[in-house]
Amino acid sequence: MIGKRLKLARDAAGLSLRELEAVLQKLVSAQAIGKYERDEMMPSSSVLIALSKALKVSPEYLLSAQEVELAGIDFRKSASAAAKEERAVEAMVLDQVERYLQLEDLLPGQDGLWSLPRSAAFTIGNLEEAELAADALRKLWKLGIDPIPMMAELLEENGVKVVALDLPESVSGSKAFVKRHRSVDVPVIVVNQNHNGERQRFTLAHELAHLVLRFNKGFEDAKQEKAADRFAGAFLMAKEMLFSLFGEKRKSISMGELIELKQLFKVSVAALVHRCHELEIISRNAFHDLWNQIKALNLNHPETKEPNSIPKEVPARMQRLCFRAVTEGVISEAKAASLMRITTRELDRRLSAHGVAFA
Repeated sequence: MIGKRLKLARDAAGLSLRELEAVLQKLVSAQAIGKYERDEMMPSSSVLIALSKALKVSPEYLLSAQEVELAGIDFRKSASAAAKEERAVEAMVLDQVERYLQLEDLLPGQDGLWSLPRSAAFTIGNLEEAELAADALRKLWKLGIDPIPMMAELLEENGVKVVALDLPESVSGSKAFVKRHRSVDVPVIVVNQNHNGERQRFTLAHELAHLVLRFNKGFEDAKQEKAADRFAGAFLMAKEMLFSLFGEKRKSISMGELIELKQLFKVSVAALVHRCHELEIISRNAFHDLWNQIKALNLNHPETKEPNSIPKEVPARMQRLCFRAVTEGVISEAKAASLMRITTRELDRRLSAHGVAFA
């Protein structure tokens, strides 16, 4: 039966029943589509093909019996984000992760299982403990104190699926778990592909906090968000490295120095200043002076282009696995293109590295 998958695909397309009826040029009625979604009726083969084209999914996807569901999704968004937007995002996430998992199943040993940190260091009762949890995870993942070159790559190496989607501006990101029948849950972090690289990296680290931290009873939501921010800052900018570069106490820091060092940590100027303040590298007065300069330069808005801006975070593991599966003959190019939601021509272009400049 196709009910759940049809509704999921319709939500991902952001279409109401009436709107899908119109896209199908009234091939079937909204009432009939509703019956398909409730598994009260099955579409004919011609209607199934029309539905798949309208919703940009394959007929095989609609007919698949694989059972997956999304749980624990928690959007970091403005109050203006609509429920319809959330449903569409949930559907897109589930669709992409399901295709990702299909690909992993085809390549034994590439399942990238997630291991939730169990240490007491990840149980949080105050902001300082969030700092210590970030240090503990760095040690667990053997990262040392160096800046992290690629957050998305690091997360995927450790079993977290990273999904970059064309999201509304109001939605920064989310964490969730994909549940599969008779299999372990798969953690997912969603990031807005339209945001700048600095904002994406902080979102990824913030959502990682929500995956690994356990909050003591009575630790309300607002404090949990502050703790996740503290974890994110500490994870991206290790205390010892900041002390080494800035010194432990500074009377002031020039904007030029901040702009140079933000490239090393790949964070925003604002995040770097906040981090220096919370580590007491600079005084409250010095922080306010710097913040006034940041506001004057319009660098306190996430949509502003940062000086010395960094590239966006692009999750690449799924594409790499797809290339491997094709070149090893595990799947056809048509199947690979279907899994990646691109044309076979585009797949050929990527496989041949067409347009890539070589030294």
